[in-house]
Amino acid sequence: MVLVKAVPLVLFSWFLLAHHVSTQRSTYIVHMDRSYMPKAFASGHHWYSSTLGSIKSVGLKSSDGDQPGPKLVHSYDNAFHGFSAVMSKDELESLRKSPGFLSAHVDRPVTPDTTHTYKFLGLNTASGIWPASQYGKDVVIGVVDSGIWPESPSFRDEGMTEVPARWRGACVVDQDFNSSLCNKKIIGARWFNQGVLAANPDVTIRTARGVAPHARLAIYKVLWDEGGYESDALAGIDQAVADGVDVLSISLSYRTIDLYENPIAIAAFGAMEKGILVSVSAGNRGPNFGTVLEGIPWAVIAASGTVDRWFAGILTLGNGLTIMGWTMFPARATVRNLPLYYNKTLSACNSAELLAEAPSAIIICIQSFDTAEFSDQISYVSQSNAPAAVFISEDTSIIRSTSFPYPGVVITPKEGKRVIRYASNSSEPTASINFQQTILGKEPRPAPAVSESSSRGPARSYPGILKPDIMAPGVLILAAYNPYTSVANIGSNIALSSDYNLESGTSMACPHISGVAALLKAAHPEWSPAAIRSAMMTTANPIDNTQKPIKDMGSNYHVATPLDMGAGQVDPNRALDPGLIYDATPQDYVNLVCALNYTREQTQSIIRSSYNCSSPSTDLNYPAFVALYDPLQERTTLSQKFQRTVTNVGNGAATYKVKVKRPKDSVITVSPEKLVFQKKNEKQRFSLTICYKTYDEYVINHGSITWVEENGKHTVRSPIVVTRQSPHDYCFSAHTPSPINGLIKSLSEISLHVLHQNLSNLLKLFSNGQTVRSKI
Repeated sequence: MVLVKAVPLVLFSWFLLAHHVSTQRSTYIVHMDRSYMPKAFASGHHWYSSTLGSIKSVGLKSSDGDQPGPKLVHSYDNAFHGFSAVMSKDELESLRKSPGFLSAHVDRPVTPDTTHTYKFLGLNTASGIWPASQYGKDVVIGVVDSGIWPESPSFRDEGMTEVPARWRGACVVDQDFNSSLCNKKIIGARWFNQGVLAANPDVTIRTARGVAPHARLAIYKVLWDEGGYESDALAGIDQAVADGVDVLSISLSYRTIDLYENPIAIAAFGAMEKGILVSVSAGNRGPNFGTVLEGIPWAVIAASGTVDRWFAGILTLGNGLTIMGWTMFPARATVRNLPLYYNKTLSACNSAELLAEAPSAIIICIQSFDTAEFSDQISYVSQSNAPAAVFISEDTSIIRSTSFPYPGVVITPKEGKRVIRYASNSSEPTASINFQQTILGKEPRPAPAVSESSSRGPARSYPGILKPDIMAPGVLILAAYNPYTSVANIGSNIALSSDYNLESGTSMACPHISGVAALLKAAHPEWSPAAIRSAMMTTANPIDNTQKPIKDMGSNYHVATPLDMGAGQVDPNRALDPGLIYDATPQDYVNLVCALNYTREQTQSIIRSSYNCSSPSTDLNYPAFVALYDPLQERTTLSQKFQRTVTNVGNGAATYKVKVKRPKDSVITVSPEKLVFQKKNEKQRFSLTICYKTYDEYVINHGSITWVEENGKHTVRSPIVVTRQSPHDYCFSAHTPSPINGLIKSLSEISLHVLHQNLSNLLKLFSNGQTVRSKI
């Protein structure tokens, strides 16, 4: 009898839960078809407000007895058509019946993808793209991220001309930002936090306050200490388009894979239509295969690489031997002729209790895969009597860390053997360490190299187009910073501030690409976003400063592939005069979207109603070639044909001959093998056919096609990649069955215990997933 009564009780509980879920309010981003807007409305904002107002409120009453009703958060009219609003699921269902409704999804969090570099890129005042573009004069870069510190000397406007008359932006005042902080360099500043406040009603926002020197900056702050949301990011991009920016720099990370649910991708499409180049950071989810979520075909996706600058510490032994190590210790500590101590047991440096026995000496710590992490070793040693330490490690990722709160230096195992030998055999071993040494050049590692954290292709949204597109400096980049916040620590209780800080990530690489794009836009104002991207990609350098192929930090410095770095390291001066470009129009991108087997509503969410799908094609006129195979299918030989059109942007007549470096296990045919141009801006077509072997495992085979001008002035290079279709090892496509499908059933059919068990199994599946990464 108890069991009989329990069943209705459980069902009633599920009913209450279902009712609560249906009336619970969330923020949704809604896509609307503007062609349905009645002529009576003066703007999209009025139409969206009216549409929301017509929805019957459903749900619990507020404390004063009123129905809360849907609440408009943002309206979007430029890069995106639609709005974001707080509403219940029932209200959303009512909204779906409104004329012009296309789709909606829950507002999701976004996060940041968080000098000497201009010299490393070859920029100089005597020749090349800087003087040719007048240093990016009057090009406006819209920066969408966490804001800036406007008082920094980096944003002075000495020597800049008046703000262009075409500029429609503004400097919006708030409690911690005065419009006087804007100048001829910073010509716009806006902030968007309504999405954060809608998601966190009780929170109080805490406001915390190059490559193209004469470019203008417009800042759109969408990230806060309390978080960031797609609705605010979308509002910032939409406003930037309305203000009239020329380049959009977006260093944000998100979890959406499908293009039709990705507001950044949709807004980028709207920006591209208006001739705005959109640069987006690739993300910091590397080094695994298929970790690029930001695979937007109409945007430039930036990978992150190292520069030829190292922050060194000089270790000098008592016998005179000098070793250059690495350290980011942020002070000039005095470590002179102190005793050097080595004890095999203590050298693991993995216990504060064990290190309590260490003498007052420079202690030698050995870091390996079976000992403590480097950050843990520093923590333990800092609690001991040792005034400094020598860390012996082969972990190259340590050099990316900006946290070094203890006096010490990192050296390699090879160098470590000499130090241990000296410390063990000398009767009174001593050592000294000099900090804050900056070293430029090829040692200790060639540069650039792909950073370990930079996300790798192929893109999950659509793997048929190479992503990332290109690489730029993104490791330990000097950036203007808030001088009233901590940038480094010494020990656990001393915080240091600075006007500048060293940051790493693709969020540092993205502004470099945006800056180069601004220079190209200034030099070639008639070029489309696709033309600018093509110029950067076809002139990118796949060679490091030792004249060998760029390496990948994430695969123990094996040769990097185009899925790691795109076409290579951006070369601004060569991009100024690329010879040939692969151009693309908005209609070309429409044809691509129409070929992706989306529903009508999903397609319209991206391309809106101003285009049709009469010519769907996945063969975009792109300066790269990607051939895919399915490892689950029987091993065989496949063939794929690509059609491309190149435009001569040289000074006049030119003849180009093709040079092919074929990927392993493939045959490449190019027709014709010679392109003859009679004049500037003339177009020529060619086809590339690749016959390639498939595999039942993860393999990346890559090569290139280069059009070489007969006089040798221009070489136009495009990467070729053969790789697997999708990363089934550890992620699931939204269009294919996944273990999740078997987990989510009607709540009335399963118990919480069963649900918990299935979710636990799923988490194990994710955490135990192995990805085999092979290099050619």
